Amino acid sequence: MFKAEAGDTVTVSYTGRLKDGTVFDASPDGKPLMFILGRQEVIAGFDAAVGGMVVGEKRTVTVPPEQAYGKAKPELVEEVERKNLPEDIDLRPGIQLEVTRHDNSKFHVMVQAVTEATVTLDANHPLADRELTFDIDLIDIQKQQAQQ
Repeated sequence: MFKAEAGDTVTVSYTGRLKDGTVFDASPDGKPLMFILGRQEVIAGFDAAVGGMVVGEKRTVTVPPEQAYGKAKPELVEEVERKNLPEDIDLRPGIQLEVTRHDNSKFHVMVQAVTEATVTLDANHPLADRELTFDIDLIDIQKQQAQQ
């Protein structure tokens, strides 16, 4: 049996849960995730967990924030005056907004809080500062040598 190694293309099905058991992501039925180990195509902790697995193996791992989406950065949270935002936007905590910069590049922010005068926006990844648990099932390994 081959173990998954850096450079191999692996196929997995998975479920990602938060500490309280809430599922935040899962591979859809019949559509497993395929990626190349060691190429930073998935978060570091997930990549490391799949390394060394064999086809048919199931593993549950807990990934700390540093190996997932990182620590939240306070400088990415900003309070803006409500009058500076378009009036037709649904401003409720938990809503994600797309922001366009002057160079036309886009990024997303989460509405954190809303008052009569201000809106607090958070540009951190929604899973920053979170410990993530994954149930992983390794379905297939395509060895690096076979792809050349």
